[in-house]
Amino acid sequence: MAADPSRSHLVLFARQPRYGVGKRRLAADVGDLEALRFARGSLDRLRRTLGTDPRWTLWLAISPDRPTSWAAPARVIAQGSGDLGERLSRVVQALPPGPVVILGADTPTVTRKDVADAFTALGGHDAVFGPARDGGYWLVGLRRGPRQHLPFDAVRWSTEYALTDTLAAMEGRPVALLRTQEDVDDGPSLRRYLSRSRRG
Repeated sequence: MAADPSRSHLVLFARQPRYGVGKRRLAADVGDLEALRFARGSLDRLRRTLGTDPRWTLWLAISPDRPTSWAAPARVIAQGSGDLGERLSRVVQALPPGPVVILGADTPTVTRKDVADAFTALGGHDAVFGPARDGGYWLVGLRRGPRQHLPFDAVRWSTEYALTDTLAAMEGRPVALLRTQEDVDDGPSLRRYLSRSRRG
């Protein structure tokens, strides 16, 4: 029997793909058009790959906040303002009860198994993280509950310390780690991703 998707929430955290907006490090290496092409393709791939799985409900946390008729089958929720930690906390607190897994749209190699593994890990841990090669993380999951602890304060975002800081904020609570993957943030990481895609 399939799990009740109303109790498990998967959130794609993304900027609306627009020319000249977002993915600035990538655009500096490969140009605005190629950066836009990647952003659109990655978001579309993840949305279509993960959006129809009956084990969870897919949400799209989008920035800037505006209508997103193209987002189906995802439900849309606004990120709002503030730094990444404030926006993550806002989305987590706005969702209905149940475990939540959030992943960024710049890791197109994420699979349904990755997401299923994250929800499984939350059965015995307060949080789960997918480490990224650059010291950040491509996924964060939280079990949530009446005394939920959100570990997003005092994190040095967009640095090699993001995961370390977030783990420290968990204050010894049980945490699981998934496989390490690479975000596509610049020209070299895009070339590695495209090379792997051609081989696969």
